[in-house]
Amino acid sequence: MARESPSVHVLLVEDDLRLGRILVRLLSQDRYVVDWAQTGSEALELARRTDKVDAVILDLGLPDMDGLDVARRLRAETNHVAVLILTARDAVLDRVAGLDAGGDDYMVKPFDYSELTARLRALVRRGAPGRPTGSTVGSVEVDEISHTVRVEGRLVDLSRREFALLACLVRHPDQVLSRDQLLELAWPVGAAVTHASVDAYISFLRRKLGQRAGAQIETVRGIGFRMVRP
Repeated sequence: MARESPSVHVLLVEDDLRLGRILVRLLSQDRYVVDWAQTGSEALELARRTDKVDAVILDLGLPDMDGLDVARRLRAETNHVAVLILTARDAVLDRVAGLDAGGDDYMVKPFDYSELTARLRALVRRGAPGRPTGSTVGSVEVDEISHTVRVEGRLVDLSRREFALLACLVRHPDQVLSRDQLLELAWPVGAAVTHASVDAYISFLRRKLGQRAGAQIETVRGIGFRMVRP
C-alpha cells in the first residue's frame, strides 16, 4: 500500500478507546502524524493549538457535544482542513447533515481500514492546493500558518487570544459577529469568559493595530463587531 509523507498531520476525534487505539497504531504505522482527541472540546483546542492539521477523522457521537457542532466550528475556524466523518449514523439524512455541517466525506462504521486511508489520501491531495496562508482586510494581514500579523507591512505582536479573535474577524470581512459567536470561535469550549472579555480584547486589538487599522474593527451597537474594508 502506498504510504503518505510523514508531514501529513491527522487529528483523530474518537471516544471509543479500543477503536481509537487501533486507528492511532495503524495510522502511525502508515507514517501519519496523529493527534487523538476523545471529546469535541479537546478536538477544538488541539486544532487551535496545532497550526498544520491536514485532515480530521471525526466521530459524531461524542460525550460532550455533537460531532456536527465540532465540524461546523472546525470549518469556521480552519476552512482549509479536510474533514472525514466516521460514524455509526447511517441514514441518508445523517449523511446530508454531516456534509452540510462541513464534512468533505462521510464513512459509516463498521469500515475497512484500506478504504478509510484511500479516502483520506484523496481528501489530503484535493485539499492541499487550496490551503490558504492568510487573509487581508485593508492594511491588516493575518497569516494563520506562520501565526503572524502585519499592519502596512509592520509586524504586530499579539497574544494567542488576540490573534484568534482578529483571525475570526478578518475571515469574515464586513460581516457582523456577535459576542457569543466570537466567544465560541476564539476561546476554548467551556472557558469562563463573558461578553466583557470580548470587549476588553477588542480594545487591546485596536490599540495594538494602531489608529488607522484599529478603526477597521467597527462596533455594531447591541450586536457585536465587524472588520470593515476601508
